[in-house]
Amino acid sequence: MYTYHTKNLFIELMKKSRNASGILTILTGLMFLLSVSAFAQDPIIHDAEHYVLLGQHQDEWQAEDKEIDDKLSQIQKENDGNKPNIIYILVDDVGFGEFGYPLLNNVRGYKTPNINKFATEGMAFSRMYSEPSCTPTRAAFLTGRLPVRSHMLEPKIVPPEATGLSKDEVTIAEVLSQAGYNTAHIGKWHQGDIEQAYPHNQGFDEASWTMHNQATFNFMTKESEADRWPYNVSHTIDNHPYVLDQDFRPKDWVLALDAKKGEQAIEWGIEPGEDLTYEYYYKMNEHQFDIAMAQLKRLAKEEEPFFLNYWPQYPIDFSRPENLQETDNGGSWVGRMQELDGWIGELLAEVETLGIAENTVIVIMGDNGPMSQALGSSGFTDMIYRGYKGETTEGGIRVNAYIRWPNVIEAGSMAGDMIHVSDLYTSFARLAGATDYIPRDRIVDGVDQTSLFINGDGHGRRDYIHMYNGPVMAATVKQEFKVHWPAPGTAAFKMPIYNLLRDPREEKPLNVEGMWTVGYFEEMLARHMAFKKKFPDREEMHGTPYEGISNLRPETKAFVEAYENRQELLK
Repeated sequence: MYTYHTKNLFIELMKKSRNASGILTILTGLMFLLSVSAFAQDPIIHDAEHYVLLGQHQDEWQAEDKEIDDKLSQIQKENDGNKPNIIYILVDDVGFGEFGYPLLNNVRGYKTPNINKFATEGMAFSRMYSEPSCTPTRAAFLTGRLPVRSHMLEPKIVPPEATGLSKDEVTIAEVLSQAGYNTAHIGKWHQGDIEQAYPHNQGFDEASWTMHNQATFNFMTKESEADRWPYNVSHTIDNHPYVLDQDFRPKDWVLALDAKKGEQAIEWGIEPGEDLTYEYYYKMNEHQFDIAMAQLKRLAKEEEPFFLNYWPQYPIDFSRPENLQETDNGGSWVGRMQELDGWIGELLAEVETLGIAENTVIVIMGDNGPMSQALGSSGFTDMIYRGYKGETTEGGIRVNAYIRWPNVIEAGSMAGDMIHVSDLYTSFARLAGATDYIPRDRIVDGVDQTSLFINGDGHGRRDYIHMYNGPVMAATVKQEFKVHWPAPGTAAFKMPIYNLLRDPREEKPLNVEGMWTVGYFEEMLARHMAFKKKFPDREEMHGTPYEGISNLRPETKAFVEAYENRQELLK
């Protein structure tokens, strides 16, 4: 629940902010409030722009929050005192419009009937923002913070990474665990390959996950490299006469793992001396889905509420599998999307069979836009918005998202309010009665959107987003306007600002009609940067890859040793 600043002082600061020195005054006052804890009780610390909104809406939101608390209390009583279960399904590299819409399915030549049906059973978000790529989106959800704050900036593609999510970040799994939830993570993780970053060391009781992303399976194996040449080059991979550095190509990295909290991880599905193949990738996806179903059944039998992550590897698949589902579209990823839709349908059906649907909150969403390198063969495209994975145009960061909680969230409803993936951190904590466990010593960017979920369209608490691409502030959205930040020193009148309602593909910057926004955007950026000085970003974590794995293969140990020898040359 929101806690509120000393009201009269905050209102006075807002009044002063209207004069020339107002921005400095409000920042100084807010920093003072934060530093001396001049609050009725310690609040969650948000980014600067939140306090601008709070100064205008605090009375309204305070009254609304009281009603929401009463509502949640009543829901818990109606469910025999049980808190809601939470299932979060995150689909990789799928652009806006690719699932959830039967008409667009038909336009594109494939079907996702299970997700389409789910989309009608709760609330659909038309303005859900992710981060530009998979690692930062997942970090934003897990920590409730912009990924630049945790230094989870972008996907590390080539193993080993020797970095990962800090043990000092407080994940949503840790927050919910403290509130009595059982937790499990299944599928893609991509938060690093050092021991402190593993999911069972980040709050999950049990985990079955993939250490690195799908590129390792689809680009970096002997089979995949040979598959990408127009002639047989397998001899060049193994014993080309001019290859001197045998460690230039990555090999023998850690693959899929299973683990429980407090125990070492176990690598799954490969024996020493075996090569990676496409067949392993297929079996791994099947294994992780089977584990997700098994975990769902196990968790549903426990007395405690549960939080289950299912982050599948599919639909990404650069291979040429014989068992690919047929579609009119013909794309390989589209075929896998149909297969994944079937798996998600099985999981949703099992929720019904287990009798827990009425008190289970489920979110299904994408993690970023489509991969431009895969256009054509994948069958996906930037259908509605311009841009791709790795970009901060809407096509890279605007994703489909749906939430269902029967009899609480209105079926068939839609929300045009802005929401960011980090908001799920704070909102899930609120639904679980776990807000007290959110840390108060850092900025939490996630805004509690419970009012939007329960009260519907127009009850959101965000009308802004700062979007980084790696460590660089790339864009800011405020209401229907968006600025792509130019290089420092660029004249203000050259700032490219777009009206996303009139120009959703960001192709025609505004002229005179948008000039008044320039000063406001610059003030937003100044406030954001001032708060970053008060709460600096975390430095990158470093460590030895693959520690804490009980059955590490001998060739993997040699792989790590070769990596560390190369690192010595940097000293």
